[in-house]
Amino acid sequence: MYELIEVTERSCYIQSPAKIGLVKLSDGDVCLIDSGNDKEAGKKVRQILDANGWRLDAIYNTHSNADHIGGNKYLQGQTGCRVYAPGIDCAFTRWPVLEPSFLYGGFPCRELRHKFLMAQGSDAQELTQDVLPDGFQMIPLPGHFFDMVGFRTPDDVVYLADCLSSRETLDKYQIGFIYDVGSYLKTLETVKAMQARMFVPAHAAASEEIAALAQYNIDKVSEIAEKILDICRQPHCFESILQKLFDHYALSMSYEQYVLVGSTVRSYLAWLKDAGRLTGIFENNMLLWQRA
Repeated sequence: MYELIEVTERSCYIQSPAKIGLVKLSDGDVCLIDSGNDKEAGKKVRQILDANGWRLDAIYNTHSNADHIGGNKYLQGQTGCRVYAPGIDCAFTRWPVLEPSFLYGGFPCRELRHKFLMAQGSDAQELTQDVLPDGFQMIPLPGHFFDMVGFRTPDDVVYLADCLSSRETLDKYQIGFIYDVGSYLKTLETVKAMQARMFVPAHAAASEEIAALAQYNIDKVSEIAEKILDICRQPHCFESILQKLFDHYALSMSYEQYVLVGSTVRSYLAWLKDAGRLTGIFENNMLLWQRA
């Protein structure tokens, strides 16, 4: 873990729970794409920087999930590097309590206020194309989170953040986190058509070919949507739908899983309702979901 993998002479990644991109900008200067999940990840990155005599110029965050911004504060404090994050995610990066608050839908209880869901805040600035190094292209990848982006480097390596998961991850956890299902599917179709020298997803193996894995992720979304519609042949409240999905996929409930899978299921319900495939009815002061 935390091994530096060279993809090209310039573009690398650090093997970690969420891959950290590292791109050489000039003699001695590098930038990071994301920073890992916590201070300890930041320390591991700092060791790699020091061992190679590199100066960290900037961290370009793809989005604001805690496992992608957790090393920001430590690395920024140690090196003085600039930190950037896109759109709404910039606010979450500056004030990370927004993530568990958003997931829970209110003030998060103590069991949700930890580094897995709430990183330490960092002094982030808004990420725009004009602050990127020469030759970098920012790629919008909405759906998984609010304004998530990826990057194409000058040597044609594409860092894909969390827009898809490995087959192994999907087969194990089944319901991956999605904020906007419609946008997520459009992003996957875009990614499926991409060509690059190498693709580096955060939670799947680096590969020269990405279309098959993108389609596998698309198929999993369709499977879950159909399962929800099957459950809703009879009216069910959200909690009942969530329970039935956990039972069907043999998932174990915890505070973290409740908010992560629960938020995702609510996103599926909203997407299916807006598509006219589900209806919501209020009965006995309870919102029930039923197949249209």
